[in-house]
Amino acid sequence: MREVDTRGLSCPQPVLLFHQADSENSSDPLDVLVDNEASVENVSRAARKKGWNITAKVEPGGVTRLELRKGA
Repeated sequence: MREVDTRGLSCPQPVLLFHQADSENSSDPLDVLVDNEASVENVSRAARKKGWNITAKVEPGGVTRLELRKGA
C-alpha cells in the first residue's frame, strides 16, 4: 500500500500529487491524506475519473484518509 501525505498543502498540490502517484503504479492501493474539504472533494473527483473507488475516513486532528482502490 502506498500513502501520499498532502496535509498542509492547498489545491492544486494534493491533486497533482495524486496524479503523480497514480502514474507510478496505477493498480496498487493508494491512501491520500488531506486536511481540508476542498482537497477531499478535488482528489476524490480526480480519483473517480481515473477509475478508483474511494472510502473517506476521518482521523484525529482534522485529517481525512482517502482510501483509493481500483474498481473491479
